[in-house]
Amino acid sequence: MAATVLGIDIGGTKLAAGVVDAAGGILARGEIPTVTSEGPDRVLERVVGLAKDVLVMAGESGKGIARIGIACSGPLDREAGLVFRAPNLPGWVRVPVVEYIQNALAVPAVLENDANAAALGEFRYGVGKGADSLVYLTVSTGIGGGIILGGKIWHGVNCGAGEVGHITLVPDGPPCGCGSRGCLEALSSGTAIARRARELLKRGGTSRLRDIPNFDASDVARLAQEGDELAGEVWQAAVKHLALGIVAIITILGPELIIIGGGVSKAGDFLFQPLRQEVRRHIKVVPVESLRILPAALARNVGILGAAAVAFGS
Repeated sequence: MAATVLGIDIGGTKLAAGVVDAAGGILARGEIPTVTSEGPDRVLERVVGLAKDVLVMAGESGKGIARIGIACSGPLDREAGLVFRAPNLPGWVRVPVVEYIQNALAVPAVLENDANAAALGEFRYGVGKGADSLVYLTVSTGIGGGIILGGKIWHGVNCGAGEVGHITLVPDGPPCGCGSRGCLEALSSGTAIARRARELLKRGGTSRLRDIPNFDASDVARLAQEGDELAGEVWQAAVKHLALGIVAIITILGPELIIIGGGVSKAGDFLFQPLRQEVRRHIKVVPVESLRILPAALARNVGILGAAAVAFGS
């Protein structure tokens, strides 16, 4: 196994890179804005510039990297190293990410869906250490997922596994970005939480949210905790739908644990306590005492460590 690798996380808001050792130690890291408006070529130039800076910061450890792991939102073609059409990266259509970065840095690279990479990172370095199977959910702007079975990422046919945000829960529910309606993402993501609150306000609902310009899901969660009735209604509905999605995942896969990361998970016990109760209320065919639903542990480094885990493990 290589002594060190370079993990690169390409996100719609930020780019991050880090030199990582086999134990998951980050020897050097850097982070810059993505600036998606500049287009894929310029963003990739910025990725390479960031990577070079981080390799210099790592000193001798940066000179010995044997592989680069790249985490990026999909859909993508892992084998060809292409990002097909990432919703949070406007203008990215069949972008040869691996070829570009390999040529620029002269080191072999491997590409993985960001949610899959995060799942592998939590499995290897985070709260999933010691498990054989887990499902990782990132609940943020959207809802993504990664599945680890037998210690490996489960990709499914055409790498389509893990799209848990598009489990249909309410067939005639709100429209989802995927083109369907009533998906988990359209009901429980941070975007959905804020959208639902705005809908209720437009109907004449009373809430302190009216005093917050451009409020988001974190504002809804905070006011719900403080007793705001409308915010509480929105939050409770989102938690219930998230629980139903998790129930479906547990019933089908029976993983050892569910790990939840992303911005919405920052609500802490205000999310996890009712979520666990709701999941256990609906589970009928899996022993409830074996269910573990845990917050992610890698926080802001999940992209870097997930990408590094892919580089070490591929």
